[in-house]
Amino acid sequence: MPKFLERFQNAWNAFLSRSPTSNTYDYGWTGWRPDRVRLSRSNSRTVVASIYNRIALDCAMIDLHHVQCDGDDHYKDIIHSGLDDCISFSANLDQTGRAFILDVVMSMFDEGVVGIFPTECTDNPYYTATYDILSVRTARIAAWYPKDVRLDVYNESTGRREEITVPKSQVAIVENPLYSIMNEPNSTLQRLIRKLNLLDYVDEQSTSGKLDLIIQLPYIIKSEARKQQAEIRRKEIERQLSGSKYGIAYTDGTEKITQLNRAVDNNIWAEVKDLTAELYNQLGLTESVFNGTAKEEEMINYYNRTIDPILSAISEEMERKFISRNARTRGQAIRYFRNPFRLIPVSSLAEIADKMTRNEILSSNEIRTQIGYRPSDDPAANELRNSNLNRNDNERPAQAPDTNPKEKIQNDKNV
Repeated sequence: MPKFLERFQNAWNAFLSRSPTSNTYDYGWTGWRPDRVRLSRSNSRTVVASIYNRIALDCAMIDLHHVQCDGDDHYKDIIHSGLDDCISFSANLDQTGRAFILDVVMSMFDEGVVGIFPTECTDNPYYTATYDILSVRTARIAAWYPKDVRLDVYNESTGRREEITVPKSQVAIVENPLYSIMNEPNSTLQRLIRKLNLLDYVDEQSTSGKLDLIIQLPYIIKSEARKQQAEIRRKEIERQLSGSKYGIAYTDGTEKITQLNRAVDNNIWAEVKDLTAELYNQLGLTESVFNGTAKEEEMINYYNRTIDPILSAISEEMERKFISRNARTRGQAIRYFRNPFRLIPVSSLAEIADKMTRNEILSSNEIRTQIGYRPSDDPAANELRNSNLNRNDNERPAQAPDTNPKEKIQNDKNV
């Protein structure tokens, strides 16, 4: 039986247990994608959303692969499997590999924990451990059970989010490694969110359009008749202000008006700045990281303290759940690879490239690929050797034999 036909017959779908066949829909979504991650209201309306997006985008720019390792657990080669295709190229019908990692990190920051659920496999994972993953989705964990979890995941067959209960062994559950800083009820980030919401409320009150006026009438308001007279006078001034083109009203010469909508000093803004600085320090961030002016030491600190723990949590959990024990003993793993040349300025690139090739760490073609040039056709460009040293005779490439000896003899006679 052909391999493609066998894969089609054994394919497993988490929602239908078969491949979807119907293309007739009674509904549709307009204006927004139903599968897109949406932050909770407290996060989406504050500056915290920009912090989430910056960190998630940096995580998504790092390559994640299903790899083969040697006996010393060193990276050897990429395994071109369905799982590698999901995390590096196309995760599902709607998302690329990078968009999927961005979705995972954003959801993990917002919820504190996220599920990575394989929706399509080459075989049923309930009955076998030897299956390949064809499609994955980000899932919100709706309920926890001793050995199962209930997931809220997007079903691309129906176009709606649905809840499904699956064993914990079939879903990668990634907890935010910065949970105590970002998701604990009294963490620095949650305190900052509450202060920002309070600051927004104060700003809305101060810019709500109210005049906050006190009118002092020339008589004592104690009796019910005087109160009614004062109420009539107040409504009259409101009518004049609302009905006037420029908001002008007149009063009696004995009346006195005091305006109260003056700036009120509070320490909310100072607390917001202190909490923001504290959050940046705990996350390993600086303001220069966000505006693109960070130095090399700051970027190294940012990647080591913020990006690497997040990617390690994702890759280790996916390796634990999606690669069987037998495959792990044969050296299969999930690794992430950060390109160091992205942080190198052009002025230093030539010197670093020379050191890499001279010390036989990278070949010339590998350097050319990293800086955006196509590989050279010269066979020597693929060799790990110091081009500043002369080759020995034994190292010189053998010359191709002459294809026409008679022509060579005739050329020698002419000379």
